[in-house]
Amino acid sequence: MEFLMSLGRGFTSGDAIWMWAILAAQIVSVAIIVERSMALFGKRKINQKELSKAIAEDIRSGDLNKALRRSMQISATEPLGVVASAGIQAAIDMGGKEEIQLKMDEILLEENSRVEKRIGFLAMFANVATLLGLLGTITGLIHSFAGIANANPVEKASILSAGISLAMNTTAYGLIVAVPALIMYAVLQNRATRLSEDLNKAALNLFIQLGYHYAPVSDKKERQLV
Repeated sequence: MEFLMSLGRGFTSGDAIWMWAILAAQIVSVAIIVERSMALFGKRKINQKELSKAIAEDIRSGDLNKALRRSMQISATEPLGVVASAGIQAAIDMGGKEEIQLKMDEILLEENSRVEKRIGFLAMFANVATLLGLLGTITGLIHSFAGIANANPVEKASILSAGISLAMNTTAYGLIVAVPALIMYAVLQNRATRLSEDLNKAALNLFIQLGYHYAPVSDKKERQLV
């Protein structure tokens, strides 16, 4: 309790600007943590490979239109639907394997960037909070030592100890903000990596199926001539 009261006094001291700056970093960090946690743990699930099985079965049966309809149905909630739709549509348009791969890779890049967006800011704000805390402590110590230059020798020790105590509040608060931000950065980054890997594997599986079971128009014409 005394520690919390000491932090509270830090917001009203002469160097309170650093405490308020750290508070701003904390607010932004918490907002990012909440938003990314909801997006990566609530809305997204590691099930893209499982979803790809039904679409792959339609491709193996040769019914690309059914596979496209199925992909478009799940595209509203699942990123695999968007990726698969792009690849299957390219196959229906007889664009060739290279076009299918390029279309799918383009959507994959967009979907993977959505998964990882704003996570990197957590590490930045953690470092900023730590550095602001150190800067606030240094400026607080400078003011404390400058303040005792003309003080009564009897009062110097008490003034200096009080000033140092307030100055150290910024470092403590900076670390309080930085540690959770770094922990959540690692957690969210790990989750984003797992989601991206799941999506990439599912997309690769569909591309392989399209590659094996799809033939360009030129190949089909050759077979008909034979």
